[in-house]
Amino acid sequence: MRVLVVEDDPTLLQIVRDLFESEDFLTDGAETGEDGYYLAQQAVHDLIILDVMLPGMNGVEIVKRLRALSNPVPIILLTAKDSVEDRVNGLNAGADDYVAKPFAVAELLARAKAVLRRRGTIDAEGELSCGPVRLVPSERDAFAGEQPLKLTAKEYELLEFLLYNRERILTRDQIFDRIWGFDSGAAMTAVDVYVHHLRKKLDVHGAGGLIRTVRGAGYMVKGEPHVP
Repeated sequence: MRVLVVEDDPTLLQIVRDLFESEDFLTDGAETGEDGYYLAQQAVHDLIILDVMLPGMNGVEIVKRLRALSNPVPIILLTAKDSVEDRVNGLNAGADDYVAKPFAVAELLARAKAVLRRRGTIDAEGELSCGPVRLVPSERDAFAGEQPLKLTAKEYELLEFLLYNRERILTRDQIFDRIWGFDSGAAMTAVDVYVHHLRKKLDVHGAGGLIRTVRGAGYMVKGEPHVP
């Protein structure tokens, strides 16, 4: 999973990034509202940790703009301990939760996982599934039924991103930025090549149709979460 942290204090920004990276999240960081909003607009993150008081565009304004674009990414605000107005305005704008500064890192991590569970991104066991396909992100394992899929690192990341965004169309640009990174020198055709490889491995287990091509747009996973 990929987390965007927007915080103007560089020390706190690094602390929060280190916290999520220690839990095997990928992270991006920004120290200004404008930079944070630009990265958030790319729609490649599973969660945003967003300070309210930012130079330039503030956190509440970022929330408003993202929700106006129908961006559903879960957002947790970081607010001053006594700033009730900021909390209320942020929640009314569409934020999912807030954590008051100063905070314990364990609390922030617990709030983040709770928000992701509520959004249906992960289940109570921390697994992700759709139809016969099941991922165990903590182990980076993928299964079709009980059979391991034996994916490469990039194939796993691609399938994980698609499943986390089940029923959403992901453009090739979004997939490329998420899997290869904003500054990658790889060619955009890598997206189609890896989707092809992934479909072949899924097809062996009768799940090749899980990944749909949306002509002129990109790819999406369409299906229901697996119910044991």
